[in-house]
Amino acid sequence: MSYRDTYEAWLASPALSAGEKEALEAIKNDDKEIESRFFSQLEFGTAGLRGTMDVGLYRMNVHTVRHATQAFAQVILAEGPEAAARGVAVCYDCRIDSDLFARATACVMAANGIPVRLFESLRPTPELSFAIREYGCIAGINITASHNPKEYNGYKVYWEDGAQLPPQHAEQVAKIMRESDVFACVKTMPYEAAQEQGLITLMGEETDEKFLANVMAQVNDKAAVEQAADTFKMVYTPFHGTGYRLIPEALKRLGMKHVICVPEQMVIDGSFPTVASPNPENPEGFYLAVDIAKKEGADFILGSDPDADRVGLMVNTGHGEFKVLTGNQTGVLLLDYLIGAMKRTGKMPANPVALKTIVTTEMARRVAEVNGLKCFDTFTGFKFLAQKKDRLESSGEGNVIMAYEESYGYMLGSFVRDKDAVTAAVALTEMAAWYAGQGMTLYDALLALYEKYGFYSERTMNLVMPGLDGLKKMAALMAGLRENPPAEIAGEAVKEQKDYQDGSVVDAATGARSAMELSGSNVLRYEMADGTSLIVRPSGTEPKVKVYILANGENREACDAKVARYSAWAEGLKG
Repeated sequence: MSYRDTYEAWLASPALSAGEKEALEAIKNDDKEIESRFFSQLEFGTAGLRGTMDVGLYRMNVHTVRHATQAFAQVILAEGPEAAARGVAVCYDCRIDSDLFARATACVMAANGIPVRLFESLRPTPELSFAIREYGCIAGINITASHNPKEYNGYKVYWEDGAQLPPQHAEQVAKIMRESDVFACVKTMPYEAAQEQGLITLMGEETDEKFLANVMAQVNDKAAVEQAADTFKMVYTPFHGTGYRLIPEALKRLGMKHVICVPEQMVIDGSFPTVASPNPENPEGFYLAVDIAKKEGADFILGSDPDADRVGLMVNTGHGEFKVLTGNQTGVLLLDYLIGAMKRTGKMPANPVALKTIVTTEMARRVAEVNGLKCFDTFTGFKFLAQKKDRLESSGEGNVIMAYEESYGYMLGSFVRDKDAVTAAVALTEMAAWYAGQGMTLYDALLALYEKYGFYSERTMNLVMPGLDGLKKMAALMAGLRENPPAEIAGEAVKEQKDYQDGSVVDAATGARSAMELSGSNVLRYEMADGTSLIVRPSGTEPKVKVYILANGENREACDAKVARYSAWAEGLKG
């Protein structure tokens, strides 16, 4: 069927409400808009679905959510009756229609005979990962678009280990969706009937308490917080999202006396009225928190994204000004702190290991190895970090004390298999309080780490390529780099090209080829003669190509100069 045929089929479908049909009628003379909504289905990947909300096949709406759920239900049923009987956990965030999509998901699963544990109200993403493991569910679903703008929503899928869905299962879901009609294939039932039949049960405070008990078990040095608690102040913002309740509660249990929450951003609101983007990676979103922090004389600011899996910091430089820390810097600070705190308190496990992704700073490897830890790389995404953690620990090769990626995600402990802003908030606050007890801000601590481990600087460039044309441009960019590998970049010789698609490593000078451990991901990496690493990869969740610049040098100025030079090259990739 052409996109026009699909549009007409939707328009004629009895499954659509009068309002939805009216929305489609409104675009009947806009062929480009019709094509953008109906040229294809939203692609179901290992992270599930993510897209802008509207009526259409290539949009997030209740119909595409039900379609994905029906396909996922069939994959679960294929595992056998015992697996299906274990049920699924369903969670949702603060976004527009997230609660509606979560109920629709639960009703489709129930109609397929698969019991559902549905959170009674919005909850952090890591609590879903925990609930899957805690209650022995076969799978989990979270309605969230994480830190994306307000126009987006998403459908994240998890398997029985609490990590995101394995590729083989995601491929099965995608196949079923491609081969089935978005309306005709779906089984559903009324929500109240599913509850009456015991197919939908609600999770609430009892699950929160179990989750928080595990969070607090990650504390290493509560005494450090208690010693600084009378004078130590912090500001917290949930950016209108799911961290609003559990993060302040966890910090209170840690012993914090002065947690000042940004009142305007404690209001649950999927339109995110106080920020252009609810992303702790964007410092401009912290303007309200900065005003409060300056007024109150706070030591640092902590913000969690709408589904409370990412966390960002701004730190007091000591002169009343607040500076944002990158995810790389925050992770390095936390890794170094955890190593010291675990050694001080006798909590360091045997064979300790740190995990990071291929696009995360090499400074983390330096911190780990100087302190006697091994450090392993994985592909970008916490499902890969979770898989590596499970492999290392089940084989007895190592015990992971921390896993992180540069985009503000941190995983501690063994009770979740995804990034976790709740536990990270506790660990980061403990760290800040400990440094305060030493007479240091987190900014002081970061400068001290550079003196100890060497200077590193990183930048992530987002080459945004929206729409159908953007998808084609992204594919063409990656194909062009493979067909014509650069011999030099920004005037510097390329020493080695690594292609994570086929796992190949090519020596630029000799052409000699070798293989590396990782393969199967659309990522290119260039090791430069000056020690810089450049990584290029299309985002799996947003319409952009990401370029990562990982530099090191003898001082801050040398690092920053490298980053600036390679940034100009990255800008040129947009064409």
